[in-house]
Amino acid sequence: MKETDLAPGLAERIVKVRGRLHPFERIEPEKTALVVIDLQNIFMAEWSNYAVADARDVVPNVNRLADALRSRGGTIAWVRMTFDPANPWRTFYEDMIRPELAEELKAGFEPGSDGHALWPALEVAKEDMILDKTRFSAFLPNSSDIAERLVAKGIDTVLVVGTVTNTCCECTARDAMMMDFKTTMISDGCAAAVPALHAGALGNFIQVSGDVRTADEAIAMMGQAAAAAAE
Repeated sequence: MKETDLAPGLAERIVKVRGRLHPFERIEPEKTALVVIDLQNIFMAEWSNYAVADARDVVPNVNRLADALRSRGGTIAWVRMTFDPANPWRTFYEDMIRPELAEELKAGFEPGSDGHALWPALEVAKEDMILDKTRFSAFLPNSSDIAERLVAKGIDTVLVVGTVTNTCCECTARDAMMMDFKTTMISDGCAAAVPALHAGALGNFIQVSGDVRTADEAIAMMGQAAAAAAE
């Protein structure tokens, strides 16, 4: 993310507080996880009422990032939004959305349903993690066990991609930072229904919670760290 991509005056405000725009200059692949949020049929397929059209466009960048990180010893975690009757989220399903919409989403988030499945164009490898979350954020303790699984693998850095930028991606990224992971949102690896919401979420995140980079920048940073380690 460049200064020109931010709201007027935001870059100056960040630099005043942090001393620089970007908090992280290196991505060490072996200590890094690419966390892919909700790239499932319910949010991708043209037949779905809840599809985010731009989410289909970020798939090539997600696959490139996954391949680059995996080939350098990093971890890929594919995360699916899931409805679990044993762990219901009543405030969201009962208070935040209409009852008929709640039932549609519950059905679409049910494991084994077409909506719950990962988008088929994603290049998932057998060694990758596939896990489910029951809240917007994957890092919320009662949503999934991703934090414990990544810590057990020695991961201290997280790259977040997926959809929707300003909801599940941003919530996941913020909570990852709260759990003490060095967290970066990939600007052209995330998608939202409205461009202004996408840009706003990234601006909010880089201000106090982590970094924002493009896929090309992240891959280059992986290569720089690998080259330095080989010296």
